[in-house]
Amino acid sequence: MAEASGVNVGSGCEEKGPEELSQESARPGTTISRVKLFDTMVDTFLQKLVAAGSYQRFTDCYKCFYQLQPEMTQRIYGKFVTQLQTSIQEEISEIKAEGNLEAVLNALDAIVEESKDCKEPAWRPSGIPEKDLRSAVVPYFLQQRDALQRRVQKQEAENRQLADAVLAGRRQVEELQLQGQARQQAWQALHREQKELVAVLREPE
Repeated sequence: MAEASGVNVGSGCEEKGPEELSQESARPGTTISRVKLFDTMVDTFLQKLVAAGSYQRFTDCYKCFYQLQPEMTQRIYGKFVTQLQTSIQEEISEIKAEGNLEAVLNALDAIVEESKDCKEPAWRPSGIPEKDLRSAVVPYFLQQRDALQRRVQKQEAENRQLADAVLAGRRQVEELQLQGQARQQAWQALHREQKELVAVLREPE
């Protein structure tokens, strides 16, 4: 009985399983990225999926059709497996894109690498929930308080600028009012002088 040996999984090259990658990552100086580990796990899953749905089992399910058309059955099986692999890989790619999984895993790798150079011991819970909560929440609230204080100071500075601008505008209005009053008084005085002059000119000789 012919086997569908031409059906490849993933990229077609021989991939190492998660156990082998874990052994490599345990070796000194060897680091496997989580993205690569994730891709290898997907490829291993596809390999096991194809192995579980072997050509032998496929022909057992469609024995009558296989006896009539063995070559056609093999082509149908090959196309089915290929489309199944492609569909699963596309769905996993969509999940990785929607969750920004690759960037998250790379960021996690970066955090792990940075922690290797840290000589201080990593944070561990003290066993006292209140103390652990304070140690986690207090820095956040202090940061928020500082941010609010900076925002308040900025707003107060803007308010002072606006108040100075309003005062300057009021002083300018007062000066304009005083200038208007002075001009009005000067005009009234000139008008009186003109009346007096006309009255003098009209007096009989």
